[in-house]
Amino acid sequence: MNVLPDLSAARLLVVGDVMLDRYWFGEVSRISPEAPVPVVKVERSEERPGGAANVARNAAALGAQVTLLSVVGDDEAGGTLGRLMAEEGVQASLHRDAAIATTVKLRVIGRQQQLLRIDFETAPSHGILQAKLTEFERLLANCDVVLLSD
Repeated sequence: MNVLPDLSAARLLVVGDVMLDRYWFGEVSRISPEAPVPVVKVERSEERPGGAANVARNAAALGAQVTLLSVVGDDEAGGTLGRLMAEEGVQASLHRDAAIATTVKLRVIGRQQQLLRIDFETAPSHGILQAKLTEFERLLANCDVVLLSD
């Protein structure tokens, strides 16, 4: 029995802030001599789309035709987000702005517990966001539903 409706004909436009979620996983076997904090020996890492990019990924996983509209930095993290979206079948319209850095949220995990989160973020300028409004209006004509994700 299929509980979910068939979303393959749904054309979704997801608009909002995107980020790259990075995870560093490792073992904790000692406390730092410099400060009373655990020392994590990183053994593996993962990168996942976050924010509106995660919403778009989830909708695509349910079968919808998804376009993502957002702004990223002209940097490695922005390129990684574009690649991850393509791998998930999401049509990403990511404006690359050299004036900002792509938002990255780095989580350090030890013993299956988040020990620390480090955020790198710069808000895009009003001018960049205004420029995306024209693209939003163009994309609006080809979608059934708009999801705003902040």
